[in-house]
Amino acid sequence: MSTYTLPLTSDSADVGTAGGKGASLARLATAGLPVPGGFHVTTAAREAGMNREVTAEITAAYRAMGDDVPVAVRSSATAEDRPDVSFAGQHDTYLGVRGAAAVIDAVERCWRSLDNDRARAYRERVGIERPGMAVVVQELVDASVSGVMFTELDGKLVINAAWGLGETVAGGTVTPDVYVVDRDGHIEETISEKTVMAGTSGLVPVPGDLRSVPTLTREQVMALTGLGRRIEILYGMPMDVEWGIAAAKPYILQARPITGRREVWNDSLGGDYLWSNGNLGEAIPSVMTPVTWSVVQRFMADAMITGSFAGHPMCGNIGGRFYMNLSVLLTIGESLGLSRMIRDSLEPVFGRLPEGAEVPLLPLARLQLARGMVPLLRGRLALVPYARRLDRALPRVRRRADDLRTLIAVSNDLTGLWRGAVEPYFRECNRLLAAAGRQDAGSLIFLRNRLENLVGAADANALTSGFGAHLESMGPLLGLGEVRRGRLSRQEYAHRWGHRCPDEFELSVARPGEDPQWLDRELDGLSEDPIELLNRQERASRAAWRRFKEHDPRNAYRYWGRIRRWSEIVQAREEARSEAVRAFWVLRDWVRRAGSVTGIGEDVFFLRIGEILRLLRGDRGVLGLIDTRRAAYHHYRSLPPYPGVIRGAFDPERWAADPDRRSDYADATTGLPARNGSIHGFPGAAGVVEGIARVIPSMGEAEHLAAGEILVTNVTNVGWTPLFPRAAAVVTDVGAPLSHAAIVARELGIPAVVGTGDATSRIRDGARVRVDGSAGTVEVLD
Repeated sequence: MSTYTLPLTSDSADVGTAGGKGASLARLATAGLPVPGGFHVTTAAREAGMNREVTAEITAAYRAMGDDVPVAVRSSATAEDRPDVSFAGQHDTYLGVRGAAAVIDAVERCWRSLDNDRARAYRERVGIERPGMAVVVQELVDASVSGVMFTELDGKLVINAAWGLGETVAGGTVTPDVYVVDRDGHIEETISEKTVMAGTSGLVPVPGDLRSVPTLTREQVMALTGLGRRIEILYGMPMDVEWGIAAAKPYILQARPITGRREVWNDSLGGDYLWSNGNLGEAIPSVMTPVTWSVVQRFMADAMITGSFAGHPMCGNIGGRFYMNLSVLLTIGESLGLSRMIRDSLEPVFGRLPEGAEVPLLPLARLQLARGMVPLLRGRLALVPYARRLDRALPRVRRRADDLRTLIAVSNDLTGLWRGAVEPYFRECNRLLAAAGRQDAGSLIFLRNRLENLVGAADANALTSGFGAHLESMGPLLGLGEVRRGRLSRQEYAHRWGHRCPDEFELSVARPGEDPQWLDRELDGLSEDPIELLNRQERASRAAWRRFKEHDPRNAYRYWGRIRRWSEIVQAREEARSEAVRAFWVLRDWVRRAGSVTGIGEDVFFLRIGEILRLLRGDRGVLGLIDTRRAAYHHYRSLPPYPGVIRGAFDPERWAADPDRRSDYADATTGLPARNGSIHGFPGAAGVVEGIARVIPSMGEAEHLAAGEILVTNVTNVGWTPLFPRAAAVVTDVGAPLSHAAIVARELGIPAVVGTGDATSRIRDGARVRVDGSAGTVEVLD
């Protein structure tokens, strides 16, 4: 009897002996699923080392498979493929190995991969000890097409497929074709351009005539679907399955539970899109609860006129975080012949794309484009009356919010209140914001660039600031100054700005207006009078105008009107955004009340709005969703913030475990070079400052920022505004010229560089840096 090897289907091939992958393959093969034949090298073999007995048993087991047969040699740690952690991609696999000596060498390399940097980082992150290591040796499936499938994503089965061996899909090196199969057998397919494929010797180019060709026929999709359903039934839970097709026969190469959750929150799996978390990502900087995502989808459908274009999503949920689909926006621009204008207008809003990032356009026929434009045009026309009554409507919806919060607290019919009052109010706020944002976002950039040519960067910055007293985003900060001076009561402050906070779209987060001590903490942390900072910048603005008029009166007169008009647009947009955020506070009240009357309390945040309505009608079946969603939520929150720009199928777990990951950009279609030594972003607010960098991941750590230090963070929003007077300069990963950090910094006269992509990962906390807000650069001095 062998001590160090076991047949693939052995009853003894449990997790402790054969590792997670090996035990799963044994279970699949024993159940009659098409698993390639082979054997296990047990955990005892690694503990013994590659001695004579181990070598002899591996040699004998390999030769029993045939003469010089090509095999796959795959690591199988005892912690792999569990329901809570998967270790996907952390340990080594070797394909096309031939000969006993080569197999033995590959086994030893698999053993060594237990201690590679990637695996150690993953173990540290998920909090487990160093596991045992087995190895699986199997016949190589020389697949013509392969990939992965997820047996349950929102009630559907999803298949990702690419040419060649499966490493390009599992490893994220190519954007695969995507086939979504519902329970009735209907198939939705997204065909990508597949530029590379994996062979036994590595990546090779895909022949040109195959790059845009579907990898699977309908019959193959349904055959894989049948296998996926069998595997799901066998394990009693949704599964992540790796597969390959060789000589027209499908094989199952691996199956693991969908880690820690029944739901995968990842819309990047749906096709080759370019995603950005700029703009609205400022308001939703954290992982969203399911209820928040459900209302954000409604918000975006109203604010963007439609939630999708020709079947492609306008926005997505990637690992619980919000992203906009730039591929959709650029495809619309291309179809209208306005691609240059659209690109120019997107940059001030979403930021500059990382070097080398390309926007894949949607492969749509002209008829599809035309049909997709119809709801957009209708929606734009529908906004006209909202734009006309904006000035009258905003005060009215503000009063309506007060009334609704009172009604929610006492209502015995939350369903009726939602249908009849809360939802219509919410959607009106969304449309008012959409109407206020119709103006060209690129107008400020155009003005700034022209003014810099005329008067220089410093005066251009001063000329386009000085409006802070009228900006809603400055209100929470200036209001603190008014409270301190005794000009504003605490109650009035809470009523006007109690809805603004760092995570103001997340319904599970308490608002400042709910915390009686919040205002005291903010006043205690106010190091400099914000009103004096504002007055200082207004004086600088007036002085810049005097110089402009003296040296170039003709252009000064021309640009005065343009700047005033732009400031009015910004003021209207910010006021409308404030009311949209206030609406989320009203929604939070309604959701919390629903949690109270149904007896589930805070668990209500793990249900979508439609499910809460079902629960209110007595459907307790939705409660079964809560545990798996809570696990998903906390899992995604354990990962670092994802890159600001993502292309293709993004794997949050694999990215987080990579010690060499980039925090600005992830591209599943190609490898990425390391960033160079310089840190560049947008010129947010002019000025040059040298000082100590304080990296602040969240407002919860704001107390670590001392007066005069440089604030370095991922993203800011209105909830961060009270921190700005304490900072000598501001640097953000996410942002653009129209972002919160840039606007507020300009008004306060604080140098700012926004949208750097990865400053938080490249600047050490406490390092001395030089921030040039005019050039948009940050230099690390030590």
